[in-house]
Amino acid sequence: ALTGAIPSSLGQLTALQELALYTNALNGTIPSSFGLLTELTYLGLFINALTGWIPDDLGLLKELTYLSLGNNALNGTIPVF
Repeated sequence: ALTGAIPSSLGQLTALQELALYTNALNGTIPSSFGLLTELTYLGLFINALTGWIPDDLGLLKELTYLSLGNNALNGTIPVF
């Protein structure tokens, strides 16, 4: 299982299309740099220990067709895509 915070440097992988980090022990916040992943179609972060606000920058992911953030301790609303 992966532990610790999600590195904000993942936002530099701008050609990334799928990111599956579910069912781990990741903690901390979702990096706002994820808004740079404009080719992303799948983002699975469910079943972790993520906290904080869902970044508004996720609303920049116009190609995103799947988003799962369940079973975390996140606040706020899911941005409009």
